[in-house]
Amino acid sequence: MPLPQPDDLNSLVLRTDFSDEVAWDAVRTALDAADEYSHATFVSDVRFDRVSVQSLLDEESAAEEDDQITYLFVADSTTMTDPDRPLLAVDLADEPGRTVRVPPQWFPDISANLSLGNMDFAEFADAADDSGTFRGFAQD
Repeated sequence: MPLPQPDDLNSLVLRTDFSDEVAWDAVRTALDAADEYSHATFVSDVRFDRVSVQSLLDEESAAEEDDQITYLFVADSTTMTDPDRPLLAVDLADEPGRTVRVPPQWFPDISANLSLGNMDFAEFADAADDSGTFRGFAQD
């Protein structure tokens, strides 16, 4: 079964940790508050509970080409427990399995640029800090 499809020009935010409903609500609120426009298609389906990145890659690679997506954002246990609520962005196409953490304030920029094809996943991942978190591009 293919991964769910995001709404047009939105990014898929897939919940994989179902341990705390209040935390999930906080994640959605933080992402919605990060920009005046919606950039997320939220999916909370228990079939994805504790699913690994590799399982997501396997599921997506088995989908028909027209049904495949190129990236997604995962709300995992780190997202739910870290007060900053960083999502795990996952590349599904160019470098399948490559990840980078994304705090909610950066989600609209990354989501918009990836959904429009203005930038590649690697550009954001390459700009991550030592913790593997994207916190903007370094100023020259």
